[in-house]
Amino acid sequence: MGEIENRPHDPSQMRISDADRQRVSDVLRDAAGDGRIDLDELEERLELTWQAKTYGELVPITLDLQPSGPVAPPAGSPVRRTPSSVPAVGHNSSVAIMSECKRQGVWSVPEHHSAFAMMGSVVIDLRQAQLSAHETLINASSIMGEVKVIVPADMHVVMDGTPIMGEFTQAKDKVPAEIGPGSPVVRIRGMALMGSVTVQRQPAPGTPKKYLGTY
Repeated sequence: MGEIENRPHDPSQMRISDADRQRVSDVLRDAAGDGRIDLDELEERLELTWQAKTYGELVPITLDLQPSGPVAPPAGSPVRRTPSSVPAVGHNSSVAIMSECKRQGVWSVPEHHSAFAMMGSVVIDLRQAQLSAHETLINASSIMGEVKVIVPADMHVVMDGTPIMGEFTQAKDKVPAEIGPGSPVVRIRGMALMGSVTVQRQPAPGTPKKYLGTY
């Protein structure tokens, strides 16, 4: 018993779940679709992914595949429009492993988006984003890290996550909510293990502080 209690805490040796393996598999398939790895390498890395038992074994599999390439947005008009002169790059996932990943400005959000932070930070800013559907689902999980989702005043937020010695919550709004029957909906699900997943309403980027009030 004493040997277990005195053993140094190493988060890389924590056991992983099938959901963790699935997130890594999604990253690998995105990379293959972008041409960053070939089909043989995809098969090899997928096999390693499903054989992995700890986070330390998962990290090397995607360390060189930070998902940043464009993906085609689903067909149909986006819910939130931005000037057509600005290209909207799509991202299926946001991953930060001992690093930082930010999705900001004009970008295309698919109906389902995956966010994962392990000893790192992920920021998902939806204030200028183009939404592909009226309702967007974000699967957000953090392990000793942080996932922060920033939404505009007119977006309805539904939080449905599990904190384990961590925080999964909606922070105090920095701008009053302006929700109506036609407001887009974002559902945030996942887990925060010794980390945090938070969402916060903020004013439009570039809003002068003197116009923000004291809300």
